[in-house]
Amino acid sequence: MTDPNDQRASRISLSGTVQGVGFRPFIYQHAIAHGLAGWVLNSSGRVEIHIQGRSRALESFITSLIDSSPPLSRPVIEMITDVTSIETSEFVILESQSSAAADIHLPADLFTCDDCLHELNDPGNRRYRYPFINCTQCGPRYTLIEALPYDRPNTSMAGFPLCKACLSEYTDPNNRRYHAEPVACEMCGPSLSYHEAGQRAIEGNEASLTATISALRAGEIVAIKGIGGYHLVCDASSDIAVNILRNHKPRPHKPLAVMFPAPADDPLQRIRQYLLPEPVEAELLTSTARPIVLVQKKPGNTLSPAIAPGLNEIGAMLPYSPLHHLLLSGFNAPLVATSANISGEPVLTKNRDIEQRLSHVARVFLHHDRPIVRPADDPVLRVIDGIPRPVRQGRGMAPVEIELPFELDSPVLAVGSHMKNTVALGWQNRVVVSPHIGEMDSPRSLATFAQCIEDLQSLYQVTATHVVCDAHPGYTPSRWARQGKLPVTDVYHHHAHASAAYMETMQKSARAQNMLVFTWDGVGLGPDDSLWGGEALFGKPGQWQRLASLRPFRLPGGERAGREPWRSAAAICWESGQDCLLDEASDPLLFSFWQQGKNSPATTAAGRLFDAAAALCGVCTTASFEGQGPMLLEALADSHECMTDMQSKAMDCTPVDGIYTADWETLIPILSDHSRPAGERALHFHQVMARTLLAQAVQIREDTGVNAIGLCGGVFQNRVLTELCMDYLAAEKFHVSLPILTPVNDGGISFGQIIEYAHLNNLVEKN
Repeated sequence: MTDPNDQRASRISLSGTVQGVGFRPFIYQHAIAHGLAGWVLNSSGRVEIHIQGRSRALESFITSLIDSSPPLSRPVIEMITDVTSIETSEFVILESQSSAAADIHLPADLFTCDDCLHELNDPGNRRYRYPFINCTQCGPRYTLIEALPYDRPNTSMAGFPLCKACLSEYTDPNNRRYHAEPVACEMCGPSLSYHEAGQRAIEGNEASLTATISALRAGEIVAIKGIGGYHLVCDASSDIAVNILRNHKPRPHKPLAVMFPAPADDPLQRIRQYLLPEPVEAELLTSTARPIVLVQKKPGNTLSPAIAPGLNEIGAMLPYSPLHHLLLSGFNAPLVATSANISGEPVLTKNRDIEQRLSHVARVFLHHDRPIVRPADDPVLRVIDGIPRPVRQGRGMAPVEIELPFELDSPVLAVGSHMKNTVALGWQNRVVVSPHIGEMDSPRSLATFAQCIEDLQSLYQVTATHVVCDAHPGYTPSRWARQGKLPVTDVYHHHAHASAAYMETMQKSARAQNMLVFTWDGVGLGPDDSLWGGEALFGKPGQWQRLASLRPFRLPGGERAGREPWRSAAAICWESGQDCLLDEASDPLLFSFWQQGKNSPATTAAGRLFDAAAALCGVCTTASFEGQGPMLLEALADSHECMTDMQSKAMDCTPVDGIYTADWETLIPILSDHSRPAGERALHFHQVMARTLLAQAVQIREDTGVNAIGLCGGVFQNRVLTELCMDYLAAEKFHVSLPILTPVNDGGISFGQIIEYAHLNNLVEKN
């Protein structure tokens, strides 16, 4: 039996999220509380501990280590080894060390904690109203890290030497700002400056805040620098201000996010004046990431209708930085806070760039002098089937780190898709997916894409030896991959979708089983060189078989159909031998070209079928942003409460070359029947699509025995459709799942590319 008074010494190595979250001071205090001696230090991605003292105290220290750790940390004990005691009676925190065997877990940018908010609003505190207050439990991380280990000299705070008071806090293990790398105060830290076209700049925090709030009250559009980039901000209740923002950006219809004041005693009080958050949405709004959450509008709210025209929801968020808190409490009303960028590009981060590139939108700028090392847009989430699902991963939630149930034999880089681009880096049993980059149509998007690839490899200290890209030869990331020096593997778009859904949602114990994944989206190149988008793929990564689809139709104008839904409507009408009565489709030359197959590629895309339905219902014939028609169609369907005499049956599904092919032709007369309310037709269309998916699933289960269903692809961002599908499938005893870590849209493609690549090339070493 061990004598509790025996002296022991152990070496403990911890990985996981243990840097940037106050873990070393926690270990210090934990050791002191147990009467133990030794040291703790940061290495490359790990925390190393030497701990010694009485056996019982040491055992208690280890037993309670994980459960007592800081709330934002995610420690994993990698190793505990008995070692020889050292000559010390103290416990100390040593300087960080680099390690050849790095195991990096990057800390995300953090919201302002309650302790800092209290100080921010305390007139007696020396950081009263300081816009950059933070501690070990809050503040920027990912967007200011230059290199690891995560120490101040390796961040964009290196240029701000600490004053005597801040240095005292920074070096005191008992202080909650011990090694809080962004720590600063009014005397030594970053500061604000207010720039207005034609006026002398205003320097200083308080003067800049006052001028900014006055400009917002005067109806100005203000570009405000935050944690991961700039926002374009204006009064959310002013139709004039919102429409000026829309006209100048230009962003005619795409919904805008709104940031609401957050009173300390009830952060959701102001949101509830305008919106109707469900309990899951309320919890999400106040979570540590402080994401944008899609929330139902409250009838009669006084927000400008121009914020989300034609939609039932608004993207809502709470202030997450001290600067935002000061602005929102000072303005005392909701503010539009949309990404400051040229549409489709990554958010802008540099003071000079914002004034040069967006002077046509804003004439007022609130800058600060803390550099943003890399952009991070706000994350967007939507609750579907009671669970938060990412529409866009970003600040506070990304990079997304995913553990694999197998080991990759070498590091792999996946460069994602052309739209909603993310990149992913995979090595050993890990994949890291980047924050949202955006559409790859501009030089700046390509530059940010390349920077992100370099950053991921540098920060995680992993160098890719292979690149995976989409099989479509015209996608910018695919062209980039083929111009490089590394070997490249093509992965088909919908195979990547299916593999992402499979790997994230299939239970580990069942990952040898087959799954049926419905990959419904816009268009992506299929193995037969046609444009897929309404497929059901059976199997598992590396072994996908196409067993169901939609009847193909030829798109007049090809890619233009994505922004002109009337073209999809014309296509399904002409394909079925009917006239299309839309004015835009009246040109006989267009019909002649379509008959001849000129610039009219065939597609099976469910997304284009939704476009067609939106156009035929009179909802949207020309879109100013991708997905506008389907979003408006969903909003109409969601608002309609009854079906009157209409019966929604599945489309006829006939085997064509072994593929169950759903025929949409019977939908056309109903969608075109303007004697019926548009909402009724919209809901009917959603129900028919969901029942068709069910019918295909039932038929394939009869053939194969498969019972696990995955849903993936941008169409399943549609809550009405997805919840109908999940309800119908559950009623037939299917096990159905939808991703929660990566977006179902193309933001999840890079993750799926790595999974598919590994299985295609037999690079998976089983654990």
